[in-house]
Amino acid sequence: MTDLRKSFFITGTDTDAGKTLVCCALLKAAALAGYSTAAIKPVAAGASMTAGGLRNQDALLLQAASTFQLLYEQVNPVCFSQAMAPHLAAKKKNKRLQVERLAGFCRGVMMHRANLTLIEGAGGWRVPLNDQEYMSDLVKQLKIPVILVVGMKLGCLNHALLTAEAIYRDGLHIAGWVANRLDPDMVCYEENRDTLQAQLETQLLGEIPFLPSPVDFAQLAGCFALDQLMKA
Repeated sequence: MTDLRKSFFITGTDTDAGKTLVCCALLKAAALAGYSTAAIKPVAAGASMTAGGLRNQDALLLQAASTFQLLYEQVNPVCFSQAMAPHLAAKKKNKRLQVERLAGFCRGVMMHRANLTLIEGAGGWRVPLNDQEYMSDLVKQLKIPVILVVGMKLGCLNHALLTAEAIYRDGLHIAGWVANRLDPDMVCYEENRDTLQAQLETQLLGEIPFLPSPVDFAQLAGCFALDQLMKA
């Protein structure tokens, strides 16, 4: 088990689809199974100023959920205060995000050789990083499999299928998808889930029920087919 090294990029069908929730729950599930874990959110927009500098809440959750004790700057090397598209946040600071630089940050965390390393994106698959590069270009450079988080609500079929189509067209592999129930009153939830399972051409790694806040990530460990993921 300790010789296993797996890295995955976590993307979602939209902002707030549940990427961080799935990341943290997967990290906890892996830790409970005896695996070492690490995570990175290379760029985040939306943060609060603290005594230690800008801190993004999602990145702090990833840092706390990992077994490797990484510095905040390793978990979230690029952080902007305003919650907006990363390329716009960068422009407001007269900075330019570059895929090659972000990939270097990711490889730095991957070099720790955790059994499971998760890289969380920002927004969806085609979020711009600058005038020419997208978040998807980062994954293409890293050449790692993708886990697709589907925010289960009205409209999720279109969002999920279009995202999967884009991932496949980029020549990347989807290791599996996770159904995250955002709407407790979603009509025909099971039918929508089954439609996606039939059409996404990849395995369903887990289902997360609608959850009140705060969330105990360890309690979600049983929601995932962890063994299937580690064999992907």
